[in-house]
Amino acid sequence: MAEFPSTLALYPERMPATATAPKRVLLAAPRGYCAGVDRAVQTVERALELHGAPVYVRKEIVHNKHVVEELAKRGAIFVEQETEVPEGAMVVFSAHGVAPSVHENAASRGLRTIDATCPLVTKVHVSARRFAAQGYTIIMIGHEGHEEVEGTTGEAPESIVLIETADEVEDLVVPDPDKVAFITQTTLSVDETAEVIAALRAKFPGIVSSKSDDICYATTNRQIAVKQLARECDLVLVIGSTNSSNSNRLVEVAREHGAASHLIDNHTQVQEEWLEGVVTVGITSGASAPEELVESLVSFFRDRGADDVSELRTVHEDVRFMLPKEIRDEVAARA
Repeated sequence: MAEFPSTLALYPERMPATATAPKRVLLAAPRGYCAGVDRAVQTVERALELHGAPVYVRKEIVHNKHVVEELAKRGAIFVEQETEVPEGAMVVFSAHGVAPSVHENAASRGLRTIDATCPLVTKVHVSARRFAAQGYTIIMIGHEGHEEVEGTTGEAPESIVLIETADEVEDLVVPDPDKVAFITQTTLSVDETAEVIAALRAKFPGIVSSKSDDICYATTNRQIAVKQLARECDLVLVIGSTNSSNSNRLVEVAREHGAASHLIDNHTQVQEEWLEGVVTVGITSGASAPEELVESLVSFFRDRGADDVSELRTVHEDVRFMLPKEIRDEVAARA
């Protein structure tokens, strides 16, 4: 276990004389960055190194406030739409993926594009196109308004119907009940999604899907870890931003498995009342939260007297994704 630097010198006001102090800190493993997020963040970093600032990024590259702020300091400019990018400039598409119309708009403006879409999201896009081409009505399980959902539904907007809960299945009406497929957002609750899928299979016995689950390995693994964490902790703190779907799901899973739980951006958001009566605090982080935020939170509790810090590992992860071809080709050209 790494020794984390103290934050007390930087934040002396964070430790009152009679601090409420959990005695034990338990860290979920795996936690934090997934391969898709790591790839997306590195993509922006390398684009800035290779081409210099500014590099435009459509939407947040990943859903984490800290990451976005740090990249902005280095020269990344975040915009809501590709139409805001000056003609001929460079733009990176976020890990959440974009609809074909975004690629078309970018091409019409002569933008130099780098697609940092997570390969696992791309897999769902491919499934959507394939099912649509085969004439299926596609039921997508996901959260309305999420960027990943917008990008995926944009692949076949006339063929995709979006639902979020099992309760919505009963009212579904499709042109041909024998020609139905389903896909899912990659960052959903594993258990809740299983309920929706069961309801879909009951209503449409012939429904088809991809050969492998759409929910990504990292989302699944972090939920497995937090279930175990919740059983051993009085409180589980999840580091992640409020717009991070997978981080919000971790809070829900922790609560469902018996622990109080809160979502925080960083250690400064810990509230004293949360710590009353807490002996063991668990810490995990969403797939877009960097480890340095976990380190600061651990230091916060060490400064308050928690001297038992350990890690609870449930799954080993070794997934890595190559950087986008545009980055690899540029690096090779300069070698």
